[in-house]
Amino acid sequence: MENPVNPTAFPRQDTRTLADDGDELHFCSTCAFSQACLSEGMDKSGLMDLHMLVEHVGPFRAGEHIFREGDPFEAIAAVRAGTVKTYVIDREGREHVLGFHLPGEVIGLNAIDGEHYPCNAVALDTVMLCRFSFPKISVLAAQLPGLQRHLFRLLSRDIGRAALLAGDWTADQRMAAFLIALSRRLAARGFSATRFQLTMARTDIANYLRLAPETVSRVLRRFQQDGLLQVDRRELELADRDRLEALAEPVLRG
Repeated sequence: MENPVNPTAFPRQDTRTLADDGDELHFCSTCAFSQACLSEGMDKSGLMDLHMLVEHVGPFRAGEHIFREGDPFEAIAAVRAGTVKTYVIDREGREHVLGFHLPGEVIGLNAIDGEHYPCNAVALDTVMLCRFSFPKISVLAAQLPGLQRHLFRLLSRDIGRAALLAGDWTADQRMAAFLIALSRRLAARGFSATRFQLTMARTDIANYLRLAPETVSRVLRRFQQDGLLQVDRRELELADRDRLEALAEPVLRG
C-alpha cells in the first residue's frame, strides 16, 4: 500500500526568519549545527550575511506527517522540540520503523542522494522544527569545510543507527542498547541521562528493535525486577546504568 504524496513537505511554516533560540550571537543548546558553525567562527549574524535562512516550522501535533515517502526533497530539518518517527510501508502494507529523532537531531538526511524523501516522518508528540533549505545549506557547506564535515558525520551517525540492530542479538541486548543509546543522545543535548520519558509507543519500540510487542513489555518488566530500571508508564529511570551498559556494549560496539 502506497502512502499518498503530500505535494509540500514541512507544510506548517512560520514567517521566514532566522531561528531566535539563544541570543543574537549564539545558537540554542539543541541546535544540530551550532558546534559546526562555531568551530568555523560563525555566529548568527555571519550566517545571515551568507544568506543562510533558517525557518521555524510547526507545531506538528501527534500523528501529523512532516513529510511522506515520495514527497519532493527540498530541505532537511533539525528537531527543536518533540520526537519524530521515521518509517516505511512495505508492499504488504506493513510498517517498518527506521528511527526516532530527538531535539537537536536532523531528519531528511537520507533524501540527500535523491530527489524525493525515501521514507515517512511523523510527529509522536508536539514537534517544532528548524527547516534548512538544502540548496542553501549546500552552498554554505561548500564555503565552510567544518559544516560539510558535520553533515557527513550526521549522515554516518544515521547509517550507524540503522546498522545498530542488524546483528544476531538477544532481546535483552537489543533493549539495553536502545535505552543506553537513547540516554547518550539525550545527555549530549543537555537532558538527563538517567531519567527520561519514552515518547514512542511500546509497539513502535518493538517494531524498531524487530521484536514482538509482548517481548518488549516482558524485557522491561524483567529489567525492573532485576533492579536495572524503574518504569512508571512512559517515565523511565536507569537504576543501574553500569549493568545496562555492560549488556548493551556488544551491540553498540558491533
